[in-house]
Amino acid sequence: MFTTSDFKKGLVIQLDGAPCLLLDVTFQSPSARGANTMVKTRYRNLITSQVLDKTFRSGDKVDEADYGRNKGQFLYADGAKGVFMDLGTYEQFEVDEEAFEALAPFLLEGTEVVLGLFEGRLVNVELPMTVELVVTETAPVLKNATATAQTKEAILETGLKLQVPPYLATGEKIKVDTRDGRFISRA
Repeated sequence: MFTTSDFKKGLVIQLDGAPCLLLDVTFQSPSARGANTMVKTRYRNLITSQVLDKTFRSGDKVDEADYGRNKGQFLYADGAKGVFMDLGTYEQFEVDEEAFEALAPFLLEGTEVVLGLFEGRLVNVELPMTVELVVTETAPVLKNATATAQTKEAILETGLKLQVPPYLATGEKIKVDTRDGRFISRA
């Protein structure tokens, strides 16, 4: 059982029977005396992926979610679904088509991830911050490319399309930010 004084970014609580990850917590005191402090939260429902806001009164209690983060690994794509394995128990989990669609552009077989389990069920897959992927198709290298904001489109080995600097060639390995699908650097 958590009280509002325990709230912090990254905590997983249970609201309406679902695990919810706190994304932002703000404490507000409406009066000068500090009475009736309100706690405004923004959270993501880990089952539906909805981002919602909720305000609590100071001292309110919420249940702790039966949620665990385990090391996992992407095994393979089975059609439009993905199969992941818990590295501690070797149990395999299948991710449905809708959730896997957002993850697939960043996954190669063997990629290590963090599996979010709620009551023994997979509800969330956390990708690493960056992944290294090979450029399979891009325009030829531009000679004397300056450090201006020029970019060109590249297609990576997973099918991900993104903008890269003009000096990159086909076959090079690059780092990609998994949060926004942006080029970071050469690997």
